[in-house]
Amino acid sequence: MKKYLLLFIIAVFAMSCSKKVEVKGKITGGSPLERIEFIEASGVATLPLINIGVNKDGTFSGSFDAPKSGMYVMSYGGKQNLIYLKGGQKLEISGNGMTFPSEYVITGDAKNNNDFFQATQKYLSTYAQTVNMNELIMKDEKTFLKGIEKVQGDVNKNIEENSKKFSPDSEIVKWKKNDLASTLLTILNQYELSHKQMGNPSFKVTKAFTDFENKLQENKDVMVKENPYYRQYLLGKMSPDFQKFAQANSTGKKDITTSELFAEYLKKNQKDLSQTAKDYLLAFVMAQSDIHPGSPEKTVEKIKKIIDEDIKDATIKEDLKKIQFAINGFKIGEMAPEGSLVKADGKAYNLSENKGKPYLLSFYASWNPYIGESTIPVLKEVVNFYKSKMNFVFVNVDDTKDQFVKTSSSLLKGITGTNVYGDGGLNSDIAKKYGVYGFKLPCFIVVDKDGKIASKPFFNLGDPELVVVLDKQTGLSAPKVNPNVQLQQGMGMDPAVVAAQQQAAAQQQANQQPAPAPTK
Repeated sequence: MKKYLLLFIIAVFAMSCSKKVEVKGKITGGSPLERIEFIEASGVATLPLINIGVNKDGTFSGSFDAPKSGMYVMSYGGKQNLIYLKGGQKLEISGNGMTFPSEYVITGDAKNNNDFFQATQKYLSTYAQTVNMNELIMKDEKTFLKGIEKVQGDVNKNIEENSKKFSPDSEIVKWKKNDLASTLLTILNQYELSHKQMGNPSFKVTKAFTDFENKLQENKDVMVKENPYYRQYLLGKMSPDFQKFAQANSTGKKDITTSELFAEYLKKNQKDLSQTAKDYLLAFVMAQSDIHPGSPEKTVEKIKKIIDEDIKDATIKEDLKKIQFAINGFKIGEMAPEGSLVKADGKAYNLSENKGKPYLLSFYASWNPYIGESTIPVLKEVVNFYKSKMNFVFVNVDDTKDQFVKTSSSLLKGITGTNVYGDGGLNSDIAKKYGVYGFKLPCFIVVDKDGKIASKPFFNLGDPELVVVLDKQTGLSAPKVNPNVQLQQGMGMDPAVVAAQQQAAAQQQANQQPAPAPTK
């Protein structure tokens, strides 16, 4: 009897801890060419959890696993806003295409939390206009601290009033107070730096200042886990010391990366910092400084080593590996993996059918604006030049096979190659195996005649590096082209940084501190 009771309890617990979030809604005037994405805002280098299409009537729906309860970035039409989500929730989001997601209405499980959040954000936006922070920073320390304490009191009072009004979960109230503390800490740091730069490099704040600073960050590990803005504050505090360390330790080391220097700096100069803080800060710096499409193979391998050896938190380690793979792709020489692919007639297709001849693997979606506006004309030229020596495989990742059938034949009309569909679109196994996300489309990868990866992912067909690879694989020599002929898609933007920037913009608070980097 006890055995069955235990199993029942475990089953109930598993259900109550569901990470699944179900979302649906309608954007009045919404465009089917725009997509809705959700990204965990507190992550160090997180990728979109879902990419949802908008129907012609503006409706949309989807579900995804929320790694944890907290703030998420919701994006649409190149704009972002924050939303508070918990696993197991069902919610409906509505808005107008002109103002969404800057303005949105939520019904369902997440209503109270987000009504509270939007009310506090609205208050902050109005309140920020009443405080001349630049003028306050120029005051003497006593006057400055008095002004900052008033700001803290006023905003916390509003948080408490909205908490009583909307009855949100205690977690979001704590998050909002920590978010306020992170903003105030950034302003305190700006005050200290400003006065040192005003001709007094030996300027030091008083004990009252440091006591207030310490009081604001009594929950350091919680804040560093939840708030990218707090991480930026910590990096800003470390920046002067790190600059000196970097200058002293980078001399004569031509290829040393910012990540290597910062990892060493944390070991030697920040011994009292918790491992949690070290993991988040190092990951934050790596994501901004050294994980980007232009990273050479040597740098990619260096970053992999730092992730393996210096990052201790398993979730952070996994997130960094995912973003690095999404940005930098496979190691050259690895076998190109197969995936579930079908042709328009429903017949299965295997990439291995190209063995014996190199091929260009192209991922695209009909809703992506770049595929029609800037890619197709260049793609035609590339295919016509190289088609005698290599194959071309076009992998469509639209939401449904019907969309693929309707759009692909006209979109790629007259272009030689094999057009196939990744079943499930961006959720297909082929997209996951190749690290394909909405922000990476269109994406091009060269595979050699033996079925091995021969290039990193490219996002511009005019990239001279891609032309070099194509020439090498085919033995042909393409004429020189303008590398800017195809519009770039803004690849490499770290979602965690986007989230932090959105926080700062929404609150209209102080300018964020830059991540430390060695002075060259």
